[in-house]
Amino acid sequence: MIMKNIGFIGVGYMGYGIAKNILKHKNYLFVIANKNRKPIDKIVNEGAEEVKSFEDFANKNLDALIMCVTNTPIAKLISEKISKVLNSKTLIIDITTHNKTGSMETEQIFKSNNINYIECPVMGGPGQAEEGILGGIVGGSDENFKLSEPYLKMFCKDYFYFGPVGMGAKSKLLNNFLSLGNAALVNHLAKTATELGLDLQKVFDVAKLGSGNSAGLIRIFESLLKGDFKGFKFTATNSVKDLSYIQDLLKDFPEAEKVAEVNKNYFQKAVDDGYGESFISELIDKK
Repeated sequence: MIMKNIGFIGVGYMGYGIAKNILKHKNYLFVIANKNRKPIDKIVNEGAEEVKSFEDFANKNLDALIMCVTNTPIAKLISEKISKVLNSKTLIIDITTHNKTGSMETEQIFKSNNINYIECPVMGGPGQAEEGILGGIVGGSDENFKLSEPYLKMFCKDYFYFGPVGMGAKSKLLNNFLSLGNAALVNHLAKTATELGLDLQKVFDVAKLGSGNSAGLIRIFESLLKGDFKGFKFTATNSVKDLSYIQDLLKDFPEAEKVAEVNKNYFQKAVDDGYGESFISELIDKK
């Protein structure tokens, strides 16, 4: 494969692993700093070049720009700025978890500047990102999907094309509805079992045999049994954000929306208690 010039906005917990795999595939990678310098410094030490402003991206003749930011408002704000300086050959690959209309609104910003856009939120955590085995949930035109495939293969084990922009976001939210609800249940299981005096190893062994077995159960318990509460690396604050988006998506489905509300309230209490930046699995150890 010919080496590509790839820009990256959002080198954080998830973005670092994705960026690492882009370098692993022998591409030129250009990154810009955010509030967390640690992953930026790591990826620069591994071969990426840091740019100081969005305008600097314009001088790098980018083939693609990957955007992996926290939420829809931030993505739209960045898109308004970056779309004015990129050339029209740059393909935007947006990994952001958007609300139900956010990716469509973001696409329109780039489309107004004749820049191609595709959404690809992902399933998996930072560990899967570093291993290059994420699952991509793709929305965009057929043409842009085909353009994106060489890039998706750099960090995804599998990816699934759902149709136009917006369909990927909806699928991602429904998958997070399942995964965050499951993680909350696993937290309740671990905390309640501990308070009841049950052997956590045996609780885990039994749970794995039943229909309640899941990736969340394994990620949380395998770490927990080693005294590590960081098995599920997704914060309470981000959980509240996603579940707010999920509630909005489910407003015409009241029974499902109620389930989302219960789970959101669980994470909201953690945020209110000062644990917003704690990972989901760390909440087991909080009062």
